[in-house]
Amino acid sequence: MADHGLRITRAIARCFDGRSEASLDPDLRVFVSDLVRPYGLPLREDLLREGVGHSYEELAEGLVREALVDGESVDLLILAFDTPDVRPGAPSSLALSRSCPGTPLAFAVCDQGSAAAFTALRLAADYHRTGACRRAVVVLAEQTALHYEPAGQVALPERHGVVVLVCEEAPGPTMAVHQIPGSEPPDVVLRMQAEQLGPDAALVLGPGLGGAEGPAAQPFTGVWAELAERLPAWQAQGRPVLVAGLDRRLGVLSMLTLA
Repeated sequence: MADHGLRITRAIARCFDGRSEASLDPDLRVFVSDLVRPYGLPLREDLLREGVGHSYEELAEGLVREALVDGESVDLLILAFDTPDVRPGAPSSLALSRSCPGTPLAFAVCDQGSAAAFTALRLAADYHRTGACRRAVVVLAEQTALHYEPAGQVALPERHGVVVLVCEEAPGPTMAVHQIPGSEPPDVVLRMQAEQLGPDAALVLGPGLGGAEGPAAQPFTGVWAELAERLPAWQAQGRPVLVAGLDRRLGVLSMLTLA
């Protein structure tokens, strides 16, 4: 293809320890209490008392600046996460946009489990097609603390994690995102997609796909951290890439192809 699409040109991943002072903010208790009261879920008083968890703004700010070392202007910033932020009253997406040159449109995607990362990339590609976006920054983040007892089993990360994906307009086919509510067995759909990319395709698969079982150490960012580590070599080799994740709670198979 001769047209210019949005492509992932840089990817940086990092894990963190520690905590944010925001985890001791009294407003966090108020927010979480209001959130869970209709469902009768108990608070994690121990976590609220100790101040456990981290702010996504603090985790990602330095990594965003590192990814934009040349001061390139950004048109769009999307923050995607699964575990709630510890600063619910201060949108981290807007705060992170101030770390970017330019005045990017900024918003967050959440409440979609692992599918949120793919949704963020799909929205970035859609916004690029309007002609208003030549460079987008997609920030994927997770932190270790859930300040209430969930109604069901929830996979939490072992460490705080952030992945920053810089997506820029470049010649060639655009990245493509497909999100499919499950009817077909996900591994069948995945195999068909991989076959279309050819035998040299590199696969990055989330938990529950391709025979992988058990919880991942970083359930939201782990797949993307692997992509960040291996993408430069795959791009140099000219290999197509397929990234896939399955959110069983939503019953959605998400796939990103980079060809």
